[in-house]
Amino acid sequence: MPMHYLWLVIAIVTETMGTTALQASQQFSRLWPSLAVVVFYGASFYFMALALKEMPVGIVYAIWSGLGIVLIAGIGYVLFGQKLDLPAVAGLGLIIAGILVIHLFSNSAQH
Repeated sequence: MPMHYLWLVIAIVTETMGTTALQASQQFSRLWPSLAVVVFYGASFYFMALALKEMPVGIVYAIWSGLGIVLIAGIGYVLFGQKLDLPAVAGLGLIIAGILVIHLFSNSAQH
């Protein structure tokens, strides 16, 4: 795996950890989850910046935000009991399909 993809994966994971901590912070009323939000989002943007050295910003952001949405939906379901209806699941499937199209067929995404 090229390093810029590793940086992007780390950026996605830390972003989802930050968003999970945001939910757990209860609108920044709990100290440790609130601090985790700042740390994880900071790490996410740092690693996304590393990925941007080799990849176009539109591609990086599409993958980062798209996979982040899908992962957060899964985390919300597992950790917080947030249910998804069929249209939401279909929309998440379309997001994954879009990311696959970018990665597999676009010349803009550097492999």
